[in-house]
Amino acid sequence: MHEESRDESGRRTRVDRRTLLRDSALVAGGVLLGGMTGISTAGEASAATGPKVYTRADWGAREPTSRIDVLGRGPTHIVVHHTATANVSSTSTSHAAALSRNIQRHHMDGNGWSDIGQQLTISRGGHVMEGRDQTLRAISAGHHVVGAHTADHNGHAIGIENEGTYTSATPPRVLFSALVDTCVWLCLAYRLDPEQAIVGHRDYNPTGCPGDRLYAMLPRLRSEVRRRMRGRLSHQAGAEPAVEELPTYPTVPLTESTATFYHGPTVGGNDTAP
Repeated sequence: MHEESRDESGRRTRVDRRTLLRDSALVAGGVLLGGMTGISTAGEASAATGPKVYTRADWGAREPTSRIDVLGRGPTHIVVHHTATANVSSTSTSHAAALSRNIQRHHMDGNGWSDIGQQLTISRGGHVMEGRDQTLRAISAGHHVVGAHTADHNGHAIGIENEGTYTSATPPRVLFSALVDTCVWLCLAYRLDPEQAIVGHRDYNPTGCPGDRLYAMLPRLRSEVRRRMRGRLSHQAGAEPAVEELPTYPTVPLTESTATFYHGPTVGGNDTAP
């Protein structure tokens, strides 16, 4: 037996009844998240399962030019993007920091936005960077920072930019692994079903993003995230080792170049000013 439902974007989804009942137990916030693991809040789920995320201070972010909108509820979807930039060989944390600074520079100085558009960025070296201001704080509280990455859906979708162009190239294994870790963290923090929540940019806007190769890997991503979530939920919170102290970075070098980061519509008429 199947039931039909619609997600927030209005798209139809067809769900097997047994799957629906099983998923509701996982994401409704009851027995599994709040009981078996001892995790009772989104913040506790985030702290217990989160990957290492370099903060804005770590990568030398500029302050936003105006107030960032933070909603008192979590997002319903996780949108996977690619930056549509070169598939560089550098995998260092300093390169990942420079990438975030370049994207922020393009979004603020080129687009005239108040801050970087996406909430999270993953470099080709697998380093996860906080994006838009207050993102980590909002995730910890179960709230949503409104970004500028998916036109007309920024109010309910959190965006992950993956460095590179994946039209014909496959993402590096370390990047994909970090993407899995990040989606596990977000799905637990926001109580989301990965089968429904994880989408590509092209699912919402007319664009090739996140590239044919990465888009084709989304079913694998959803499956791996679900498997990892079940594994995490089978252990008590706090079983994982503590995250090491994050490094800091020097002042933004004046020689850093400004690149163009465009991979499709990012802001629409239904969105607030970025």
